[in-house]
Amino acid sequence: MTTTTSSTTTSGAVDRRPPALGGFCLPVLAIEIRRVLRNRRTLMFILIMPAVFFLLFGLPNRGDKLDNGLPVTGWIMISLGVYAAMVATTSAGAAVATERALGWSRQLRLTPLRPAAYVATKVATAMVLGLFGVLVEFTVGAVSGVRLPAHVWVESGLTAWIGALVFAAFGLFVGYLAPAENVMQFLGPALAILAMLGGLFVPLELLPEALRRIAEVTPVYGVGELARAPLTGAGVNWVAVGNVTGWTALFSFGAVRLFRRDTTRV
Repeated sequence: MTTTTSSTTTSGAVDRRPPALGGFCLPVLAIEIRRVLRNRRTLMFILIMPAVFFLLFGLPNRGDKLDNGLPVTGWIMISLGVYAAMVATTSAGAAVATERALGWSRQLRLTPLRPAAYVATKVATAMVLGLFGVLVEFTVGAVSGVRLPAHVWVESGLTAWIGALVFAAFGLFVGYLAPAENVMQFLGPALAILAMLGGLFVPLELLPEALRRIAEVTPVYGVGELARAPLTGAGVNWVAVGNVTGWTALFSFGAVRLFRRDTTRV
């Protein structure tokens, strides 16, 4: 006599256990990455525009030196690498606005996917795009004649990329907060203003005192300071570390809450 096991409870209901890691899995992540990389217009905007900025504003300063003897073009390249990662990760995160408009968030109510796992998938996808942005910017800099110690290339590049977590979370937060038809109109000017105030386009030393104080509380300030520290030799700025950590936690929490709100609507 053979026996069979049933996956149903005594009441006949299917036993649906929560998935591992809340539903986060590599196949879904791979699909998200492929979908983003197929958008050629987005790739052109986030990968080429920062590189063009370096050619326009970096090359005229070729030959100028920082106080430690390293080239000013290195400072500009790293700052624009942060900007490239910022634009890339924010844009990728904000793409959820389109999914919301299509009703995809409500469809997720029918799945066991946890809000944190969905946000983690979106953030990981944005970080892949942010890595491309940093690599392209640094490649353009190297081809254009920027010469830096090896440790500066590695440490500044990794910091610019890892620090982009705050912008990936920011993009998700805005994507759930703003309507799909308005999100990019809002993000374009907002990112430019944040980059200016955060010291990516203009050194903070050249700004008025009041603007420097405002800059220290913007999400861009911390990443820019930490990414340029290996070049300037300034060491670890713990105010910048707190800035990055605080904004990342705030935007991530907001994105998860807004996702949960969307998926619980009737």
